[in-house]
Amino acid sequence: MTSISVVIPAKDDAVMLDRCLAALSGQRRRPDEVIVVDNGSTDDTVEVARRHGATVIGEDRPGITAAASAGYDRASGDIIARCDADSIAPPGWLERIERMLEQHPDAVAITGRGRFYDLGPVARAAADLLYMRAYFVTVRGAIARTPLFGSNFAMRAAAWHAVSASVPRDEPELHDDFDLSYRLDPGERVLYDRRLVVGISGRPFADGRAMVRRVRRAGTTLAEHLPEENPLRRWWHRAV
Repeated sequence: MTSISVVIPAKDDAVMLDRCLAALSGQRRRPDEVIVVDNGSTDDTVEVARRHGATVIGEDRPGITAAASAGYDRASGDIIARCDADSIAPPGWLERIERMLEQHPDAVAITGRGRFYDLGPVARAAADLLYMRAYFVTVRGAIARTPLFGSNFAMRAAAWHAVSASVPRDEPELHDDFDLSYRLDPGERVLYDRRLVVGISGRPFADGRAMVRRVRRAGTTLAEHLPEENPLRRWWHRAV
């Protein structure tokens, strides 16, 4: 029987993590384990995680790349699902992940989008177009394949173990999902499922400095892989 681990990197996210873990406890297909990786929290993040029965591990190196990687390393499931502390997964999230990966044995991962639950209608539509959809379109162009979205994806454990040693865990200024999308073999299939949707917070749009930092991290992630992994080379690899 397939087992599923859920990994959640978190830092000072006690309130949102409480909602996230409550949603996971309501899954029709329950996770076999939930791992919360504490990245140096000073609030009640660890206490909240333990109250919900999650396994808590610590990661002292700053940054989501280090924290998420530590969780993937610890995971014992055949499938490693990933969400963020602000993610609110609908009851059928893990059920759909498991079913879709069973139906597509050639796929190494599956991902979907986020729906902003705390923005007004106009702001939500703009964020969906200019942030969510733009991410999938632009990053797909760069890596020649559907990218993973960090708040909502799952991968086969074997896919992680194949690239784990190459992930730069001492570089905090990377988009971990973008970087991991690069590291998966370009010939391997990542499913994009329109029906795999989780709620996410619109908090990145509340702070202009945070948005600038996200853009800068995108540049850092690209610099990590260019010029060796240039788009033309990756598209050619897929074509042949």
